[in-house]
Amino acid sequence: MEAYTSTVQRMMKRLFGSLKENDRRRYAAIEAAKLGHGGVEYIAGVLECDPKTIRLGLGELEGEDDLDTGRTRKKGAAGNG
Repeated sequence: MEAYTSTVQRMMKRLFGSLKENDRRRYAAIEAAKLGHGGVEYIAGVLECDPKTIRLGLGELEGEDDLDTGRTRKKGAAGNG
């Protein structure tokens, strides 16, 4: 499966490398979900991560629990200080 151009793959890797661990697995999971069948393996290859990590992210995103965002401010808090 060659879903993305090499330029897009490079940008995906760059973004992936800049994210925190939980954001990495969720980003990878979203990309895999967009591709459907074979997406997990393809994205794991592109981002050089374990397919289990992507499946974990998919489970988190498909679940009903709130996602741990690591935010220090409450949702909707104004930043006009």
